[in-house]
Amino acid sequence: MKKYNSIGELLIGYRVFNGMSQSEFAFNINVDIRTVQRWESNITLIKPEKEEDIVLETLLPYQLVHNLNATVPIPTYYDFRIRKYSLNEFSQELPNTTWFKTKIDIETKRERLIDYDYDIKYIVRFLDSQHNDDHFVNKELIKEAIRLLPELNFVITDDSGYYAGHCIIFPIKESTYLKLRNKTLKKNEIRKSDLVNSNEGERAIFFNYDITADCNDNVFYIIATFLRFFRDYKEAYLFCSYTERIDTLKLTNEFGLKMVWKDTERQKELGLEIPPRFIEGDYKKYLSP
Repeated sequence: MKKYNSIGELLIGYRVFNGMSQSEFAFNINVDIRTVQRWESNITLIKPEKEEDIVLETLLPYQLVHNLNATVPIPTYYDFRIRKYSLNEFSQELPNTTWFKTKIDIETKRERLIDYDYDIKYIVRFLDSQHNDDHFVNKELIKEAIRLLPELNFVITDDSGYYAGHCIIFPIKESTYLKLRNKTLKKNEIRKSDLVNSNEGERAIFFNYDITADCNDNVFYIIATFLRFFRDYKEAYLFCSYTERIDTLKLTNEFGLKMVWKDTERQKELGLEIPPRFIEGDYKKYLSP
């Protein structure tokens, strides 16, 4: 994560990451370019009522914007690629799996089922902003996943009610899983017809489409909800994922999931720190008493 010391520095970082000019950014949030120039030069602060427009347009965490948009800013770390912030360098790493297991029953009222009509614009905007291998977002696919598996398709908001992350899991067909595993189907090629009721077939197969949150506190709540589902799931199942994230690599290994393959060519093409990888397994051993 990079340490940001002012709101101007953060806004410049946002524009550079998204390949956006000052005029484009100004248009998106309905201000004139001179206003953006003053913000980026730290000549003026963003008016409190305008903070909300920026948060909703950029999906920058509200706490991050609020920390930096102050007469005496609170320096905050942020990573645009994984959309996470931290107040210090010591809290940037996720805790180990033993910690998650001991806290698995802690819940938050800030989680709720994805409201497709309301939330989809934020989910799509976030996924499109990641500059990764999955630039095509199939809205109908997400909508079907919400219908088939509401327990694992939810969002989390921050204390101010703003979108702060999501969990999107697909219940997929065995044939779809095999195609993904054998590299004959890409993640962004999955369609509505590839989903199935998880109660059908000999075993359920759950595919991780995307799990993300804006800070480790919110990551914890999402993962705890996710793990409770599998702790209480009594039928045979397989969990699999194609991921490019680096922050969950250690956690995945500790949970006992196995890497099937990694794509070093895509790593070079996308300029990633680690190769995209396909992992699979279950949480039965990890969640056993």
